[in-house]
Amino acid sequence: MNNVVIAGLWGLLSGSALIIGAIVGYYCKIPQRIIGGIMAFGSGVLISALSFDLMDEAFKTGGIFPAAIGFLGGSLIYSIANYFVNQQGAKHRKRSGNQQGNQEVELGKNNSTSIAVGALLDGIPESIVIGVSMLAGGNVSMVAVIAIFLSNIPEGLSSAAGMRKAGKSPQYVFSIWMIIAIISGLSSLSGYLIFGHFDASVIAATTAIAAGAILSMIANTMMPEAFESDHDSTGFITVLGFLAAFCLTKMAL
Repeated sequence: MNNVVIAGLWGLLSGSALIIGAIVGYYCKIPQRIIGGIMAFGSGVLISALSFDLMDEAFKTGGIFPAAIGFLGGSLIYSIANYFVNQQGAKHRKRSGNQQGNQEVELGKNNSTSIAVGALLDGIPESIVIGVSMLAGGNVSMVAVIAIFLSNIPEGLSSAAGMRKAGKSPQYVFSIWMIIAIISGLSSLSGYLIFGHFDASVIAATTAIAAGAILSMIANTMMPEAFESDHDSTGFITVLGFLAAFCLTKMAL
């Protein structure tokens, strides 16, 4: 099978975890403390993956300068984009409580489109990483795929639970995550197709940009939910997620 298609399928697979999480979050009455713990675990998984897989690979491929500039640039780009979608009502898109509905009341308008755009903003950097990871030898980084898959489940779960409490219909909720799963596949495909024509320093910077964006996303949207819902054990559960992904990275070597 063509590597471009394979890259797209891996991205679609990782994105499908959002749908799984959304189904569980929408139809199952899960206590917010458990949702917070799951979100903390997913945060730890992603932090480990971007530390030992993404940034390490960016450094090995292009050196410290492209890795550092890309990392800072990715964080800056995400933070600016996140600010604008938050202003439109997407600030609480990963929250499982009543925050989404409360913000909609405060704004005096439907924030459905903003939430969808915000969720898309969160997912694109992760998906591009999967496609870019195939450029080295044609094989995908299974660590990245598994880490993103595991982290997408709590993201979809928490957000869908919050959407349900905000009165969003199941058709709306699942349409969002299905579209984002498809775009995840297309983003992964694009990462492989577009960046395959560039030299090592550009690929390294792109990987670091995605890592910076992902870390900013964790701090802005995942950790607030984890801490507020389960603050007593958030640190320990985050460490468990970090350790799980770290062990996965070392076993993959």
